Amino acid sequence: MSDTGEQWQVARRRKGAARKSNPLQVSSNSTCCQEQLDVGRTVKRVRDTVSELRCEELWPEWKGFLCSEQLLEAGSAVLSQPPENRDTEGPTEQLGRSRDGQQLECVCYGLGSFSSCVSARYQLAMLLLLLDAGEIPLKDCSVYDPAFSSGERDVLKELGLTVLTENEEGKRLATKPTLFYLMHCGKALYNNLLWKNWSTQSLPLTIIIGNSFNGMRERTIEREFKQDYSYITQALSVCEERQLPCPSRLIDVFSDTAVITFPTSGLNRLPQSTWTEPPEPQYQHCPDLEIILRKTQS
Repeated sequence: MSDTGEQWQVARRRKGAARKSNPLQVSSNSTCCQEQLDVGRTVKRVRDTVSELRCEELWPEWKGFLCSEQLLEAGSAVLSQPPENRDTEGPTEQLGRSRDGQQLECVCYGLGSFSSCVSARYQLAMLLLLLDAGEIPLKDCSVYDPAFSSGERDVLKELGLTVLTENEEGKRLATKPTLFYLMHCGKALYNNLLWKNWSTQSLPLTIIIGNSFNGMRERTIEREFKQDYSYITQALSVCEERQLPCPSRLIDVFSDTAVITFPTSGLNRLPQSTWTEPPEPQYQHCPDLEIILRKTQS
């Protein structure tokens, strides 16, 4: 989550949820000169946060999703490999791979200014933990947020991640099993991602760690939700959500977070017309768009 004026994502507490004791405090010192960021010191702070999170009670369950049936099945039903050539001995024990053995890629959008925002730093630390546990090479994780300063981009590169230079607006096509890490991002980003992958071939390859779709629906006026975020609306009937744990002290960091997958069996229940020439989202009637759009050439 970002503390900058140009925030891509807005973190909201779940409806009716009360603030618990001793929550993690977000730094208000967001006016410091990001261009003079001490890269080495910031890298150390991030790695120290990784070590801290590794000892938290939530980590074993977050780690467990990487070898869950829900994730292992992602992408396995759409490959062209003949059934007789596939492994039929049950789920693989290897983390971070689909049932067919394909290595996951990872894309992270909307992380925020992690040098000045404590919550964003914890979210980055969790991303690094997941990549390590899933044996996903750091270079295979692409990150982008228009809020990143040049110093923060240097930190991410020093950590080994791939920093994107173009604002994709979430419109990234999954051509192999891909983990999208979208912590507290705006609904438009999720909607764009779904639109780009709106097919029975691409959605099963798409795994999301981010805000619960059901939570989004509960917090949004129904008419606006269906009109402005039609792909999330349709996805609700075919996706599977697994809520991830969040201790009270980290409520501002990991609240309402779920693993979201799209089993082929669910997608096949929809009529074929669902997938025919899906229109690109425009958001012309959306008064509070929680995304920074790419700059267009005038």
